[in-house]
Amino acid sequence: MQGKFYVNLFSREGIELLVPEPNDQDYIHEKYMNELVPGKFLPETRAGLLAIVDRMKAKSEIDGVILAGTELPLILRDPDHNGIPFLNTTKIHVEAAVDQMLS
Repeated sequence: MQGKFYVNLFSREGIELLVPEPNDQDYIHEKYMNELVPGKFLPETRAGLLAIVDRMKAKSEIDGVILAGTELPLILRDPDHNGIPFLNTTKIHVEAAVDQMLS
């Protein structure tokens, strides 16, 4: 969330990206590294992640959430939450690679 890859890429298209508040970033990082990467997918962690999405929507009217870690779509399995679409970057990249290979 600290990296500039997505921010730089999207800004070229006039799309502003927002990141969670620092305490929410810490929560996401801790859960990602200590639970999701080792394969623990707890309902309370899913609820915590969705609460972050809800807070961001309430504060900033976000239009979507980039799931930029390969484990995030495994715990946030629905395509959206309260009308906020989840963008599964792993799926998007794989589909683009397959399309490129087939064209």
